[in-house]
Amino acid sequence: MAEEDIYTKDGTVDIHKKPANKKKTGNWKACRFILGNECCERLAYYGMSTNLVNYLQKQLNQGNVTASNNVTNWSGTCYITPLIGAFLADSYMGRFWTIASFSIIYCLGMTLLTLTASVSGLKPSCDKDACHPTGAQTAVTFVALYLIALGTGGIKPCVSSFGADQFDETDDGEREKKSSFFNWFYLSINIGALVASSVLVWIQMNVGWGWGFGIPAVAMAIAVVFFFSGSRLYRIQKPGGSPLTRIMQVIVASFRKSNVVVPADKSLLYETADEECNIQGSRKLESTSKFKFFDKAAVETQTDRVKGSADPWRLCTVTQVEELKAIIRLLPVWASGIVFATVYSQMSTMFVLQGNTMDQHMGPNFKIPSASLSLFDTLSVIFWAPIYDIVIVPFARKLTGHERGFTQLQRMGIGLLISIFSMVAAGILEVVRLNIVKRNNYYDIETIPMTIFWQVPQYFIVGCAEVFTFIGQLEFFYDQAPDAMRSLCSALSLTTVAVGNYLSTLLVTIVTKVTTKNGKLGWIPDNLNRGHLDYFYWLLTILSVLNFLVYLWIAKWFTYKKATGRAN
Repeated sequence: MAEEDIYTKDGTVDIHKKPANKKKTGNWKACRFILGNECCERLAYYGMSTNLVNYLQKQLNQGNVTASNNVTNWSGTCYITPLIGAFLADSYMGRFWTIASFSIIYCLGMTLLTLTASVSGLKPSCDKDACHPTGAQTAVTFVALYLIALGTGGIKPCVSSFGADQFDETDDGEREKKSSFFNWFYLSINIGALVASSVLVWIQMNVGWGWGFGIPAVAMAIAVVFFFSGSRLYRIQKPGGSPLTRIMQVIVASFRKSNVVVPADKSLLYETADEECNIQGSRKLESTSKFKFFDKAAVETQTDRVKGSADPWRLCTVTQVEELKAIIRLLPVWASGIVFATVYSQMSTMFVLQGNTMDQHMGPNFKIPSASLSLFDTLSVIFWAPIYDIVIVPFARKLTGHERGFTQLQRMGIGLLISIFSMVAAGILEVVRLNIVKRNNYYDIETIPMTIFWQVPQYFIVGCAEVFTFIGQLEFFYDQAPDAMRSLCSALSLTTVAVGNYLSTLLVTIVTKVTTKNGKLGWIPDNLNRGHLDYFYWLLTILSVLNFLVYLWIAKWFTYKKATGRAN
């Protein structure tokens, strides 16, 4: 092996800041620790979030609408804060140290939440009828929750990208393995979620919330140990400076030169002369034909240099211009994931509340908590993720000739289509449930004699849709991101979940306000037997169909990036 072939060519270094040795670092030997970390961290997250709506109802004495909106607002924040972690990772700290730092905040939040559920004074006092939290107890609970939201925000955008960094894109063999990594990464998420939605939810409902939150806190501590254990094996991508600054420089330079004519020959545009890019850890990008206005920033004029050096606020490289274009191209695809995220958020809110009204018994003595039904979503992902990788991709590859079977956009589109049927299944079930209530006059019965396992199809279909849409989205945003903006673009993909949760909150708020006029109970009253949750599901079905049609147009319009040269 030649000397230059010993080291990676994508700009990665090892923990000692030396060029990463191909044999000693990266690949699956490093990913074992990353996947183990993700599995434990997701067990911690889902261990406290899956059943959170019931905790807010029972321990903090909140109604259906308030508890549901508090969960979706908090969950939305968990997927907005990744923008903070991504900015720090891409600009200054790098992915490794960002994950390490925010993990500590995460552990503090999990510990405080456990204390609010187990320590006298922080724990609400309860009698046989209800719990009676003080304002201070409620406040401390939400401080803990939002510490967790900040902690997870630093981790979420970095872990998947950090895992993908372990495979050198300039090596054909390693690049092929990277595509499989995203499937196994998502599988590890759902193994953690499986334990959370089955064992931990049962502990919370039958043993106590102190134990139910304490175990996830321990799992988070184990996740941190897993992560640091693989330090000597990791390949680390150096931070490339502030991506937001580079974006602003292109915008400012373009408007300053709004009267400049862009030459037809793109080779005349400004770019570094050597093979390497002037952005740390990033490959050069070829000039593209769309959004030509921003090419003006790369047209060199007599006033662009100060003392022989290019003024970055007047003259930008083609690669820098294409970074901005890449972000703009990603935005419509990003927006198309919002409605899917709204559908996904129903598993932790409306699906749970719907399940609370149904018979939760398995046999005469065992009662399954309604939030535990999300394990069927997890089982669906665990079933479909390897099936997709092992069966569907080789079959699709024969039909399409594409190395990945489907393009990333095709994969995401299939998931959006499948998600429509999850809302149809949920809506049909609610129609049947309400008919049973009406026929038997069960309006004031807490749980009707209809098994909760009729909810399994809607969970299973969401899981199938996830394998196509969420995994495709992870891979797509990493792959189409400029090299020095990968954490930021991973965070951008996660914010679809945030906006989806906020959209769910908005829809519930609007629906409640509109349907409770003139003293009516509305679609989503505290007693769902007297409401029309099915109408809410039909509303989401209609939005999903419209979103899918718009997505088809967006996917047809999109052009994939082309990278050249090598990272420095």
